[in-house]
Amino acid sequence: MKKLMLLLALVCAQSHADQVVGVADGDTLTVLRDGRQVKVRLANIDAPEKKQAYGTRSKQALSLLCFGRNAVLDVGETDRYGRMVAVVHCGGVNANAAQVRNGMAWVYRQYNHDIGLLGIEAAARAARTGLWADQNPQEPWLYRKSRKTQGASLSRAPAAN
Repeated sequence: MKKLMLLLALVCAQSHADQVVGVADGDTLTVLRDGRQVKVRLANIDAPEKKQAYGTRSKQALSLLCFGRNAVLDVGETDRYGRMVAVVHCGGVNANAAQVRNGMAWVYRQYNHDIGLLGIEAAARAARTGLWADQNPQEPWLYRKSRKTQGASLSRAPAAN
């Protein structure tokens, strides 16, 4: 028991808290780490895009939870945009799970590594919490794909004379 307590104390002493200085949307924030700003993508979830229904509310929810607070990051990888991908704890609350619980994000099944989030999402859906109050909420990855396809078809359209 003493060894476990010592190990926990050592791990806690080594954890690094970063100040949250910006929130871009419901699944992306900026932290101040070692004097420089670093973008962080919340792992395992995908929040509505800014122009989607609940996009603004999702950003507000993450801001209320994390902005101006210290965040403890459990960093897994770096994404193709150079952002850290992490499970983020603000004020002792798992922000990734909170966004899903409050109906402010989907579990991003393609990249999810936390099976527990699926049950949290199912409960939010059943309670019609947040974005689940809409009749047919559109997944952000499908929204992005439709916007990309729409943009491609416009660029291929013949020019009007």
